[in-house]
Amino acid sequence: MKHVLKHVKPYLPLLITSVILIGIQAYCNLALPDVMSQIVNVGIQQYSEKIAAAGGRAATALIAEQKRYIYSMGFKMLVLATGTSMVALAVQFCNARLGTGLSRDLRKTIFGKIESFSGAEFDQFSTASLITRTTNDVQQVQMMLTMGVRTIVFAPFMGIGGVVMAMRKAPSMAWINALSVLLVFCLIVVVYSLALPRFKIIQELVDKLNLVARESLTGLLVVRAFSTQKYEEERFDKASNDYKKTNLFVNRTMSMMGPTMGLIQTLVPVLIVWVGADKIAQSQLMVGDMMAYIQYSGNIMGAFMMLSSIFIMFPRAMVSVNRISEILDTENIITEVETPVTLPQGKCEITFDNVNFAYPSGDGDVLENISFTAKPGRVTAIIGSTGCGKTSLINLIPRFYDVKSGSVKINGVDVRDLSLKNLRDLIGYVPQKSVLLSGTVRSNLLAAKPDATEEEIVKACEIAQAKSFIKEKEEGYDAPVSQGGTNFSGGQCQRLAIARAVIKMAPIYIFDDSFSALDFTTDLNLRKALNSNLADSTIIIVGQRVASIMDADQILVMDEGRIVGKGTHKQLLESCEEYREIAYSQLSEEEV
Repeated sequence: MKHVLKHVKPYLPLLITSVILIGIQAYCNLALPDVMSQIVNVGIQQYSEKIAAAGGRAATALIAEQKRYIYSMGFKMLVLATGTSMVALAVQFCNARLGTGLSRDLRKTIFGKIESFSGAEFDQFSTASLITRTTNDVQQVQMMLTMGVRTIVFAPFMGIGGVVMAMRKAPSMAWINALSVLLVFCLIVVVYSLALPRFKIIQELVDKLNLVARESLTGLLVVRAFSTQKYEEERFDKASNDYKKTNLFVNRTMSMMGPTMGLIQTLVPVLIVWVGADKIAQSQLMVGDMMAYIQYSGNIMGAFMMLSSIFIMFPRAMVSVNRISEILDTENIITEVETPVTLPQGKCEITFDNVNFAYPSGDGDVLENISFTAKPGRVTAIIGSTGCGKTSLINLIPRFYDVKSGSVKINGVDVRDLSLKNLRDLIGYVPQKSVLLSGTVRSNLLAAKPDATEEEIVKACEIAQAKSFIKEKEEGYDAPVSQGGTNFSGGQCQRLAIARAVIKMAPIYIFDDSFSALDFTTDLNLRKALNSNLADSTIIIVGQRVASIMDADQILVMDEGRIVGKGTHKQLLESCEEYREIAYSQLSEEEV
């Protein structure tokens, strides 16, 4: 809750204004029945009695006086009604500004926090859950604030004020209001004891529905390729039906309140008239007071109905607040050092010194005793079977994760002693999965270097072997890129991702299995272009194909998180059985 209150603080003037206006609105609403009772009691009943008792000119004068009184009180009612409407409009405006402003600021804070997450924090939350928390949960908080402020302030004003005014008009009938309040209270307790436990389940089911829908849409081509549409439909139907059943139970339970409270609201005036008629007959109560009492009873019931709506929104909003707090309270494992060392752009030597690494949620070490040096102007390649720890190893260089023990150093400085910005400015990184953002080819390339010139863009695309297919596009470098780059082939996506990294002209380059979708000719031309244009850079290539890494200056062979071989292609063929098996499984004897 502290995070919500923190974001409400800038809007305190708006909140205070809203509370004052709500108080004015409540006063106007409570004054209306009192004015109406005066019109009936004085303007009609008392004046009619005086006119009947008087005669001649006195009666005529009293009739004129009666009209003036009724008109003046009627004008007062009109002013109060108009004022109520205008104030209600102002309250709505203030609450809307408050709610939408808070929602915007809260989403910005959550998104900023998510952007600061390392891989360890991302492992705690699914992507679907993060999306739901940023959208649906924030919306629940916004609704609570927009509607809740008015209800929390307005309902007590109307309820307490209604009781006070009703007691002034007919204290002998107070038991009727007490009975109606007791019935409403019992109804609220029964309904909410059934519905409240389901609210948290509903938010979790929204996560599940979001997850299933996102997976099915993201993997649509795979689903079609394996004809698993029926299975995916069943998965979605199950998630949707679970959400539907829980929502139906809650809504059906909550729907009992409306008709039941409507019945109570209908019967209470009947009971007031039945009891009040006898008192009017005995001259213990005036007609206007009974009419006002009916309206004040309605105000009291309305206040309880408004409070009951808070009992609906508040638990759901608190579930959402807790889910939001889980994100904002998550402590980042990757933190900035207080006094960071700054490395200038230049040649960089990377050293792994007896590194051990384990994922926070893992059972054991993924990497053990990793030691090697990647020198500038040379290519270091890493090869091994799937799941042997290649990607885990290179993720330690840009500090996507931190080592468990040992150290990763650049030019003798531990990467943990560098600021994250300085560290990552030194690195051109191409991930295992080529990620392109919606926009254009140009906007994707400029993501790595916003001030890049046209010549630099063209040069990067030439090195990445992407210039040819870009030129075939009518829009050229302004060709649109859809979400995830789905309007480009896998090889084209990889080349654009490589061009985005190359445009930085960084001293360190990491290619995480980034050539797998390229044909052998493009792969060869690309590696030649990298060697000639990035001659001073430290290049680390993770690969599955021996042909892509056999010309590297240093090859590391990994198996089950350990380096089992280190050397050139020829040296490893002689000394490393694991490398020899991989090489002969992919290449002929002549190629080897």
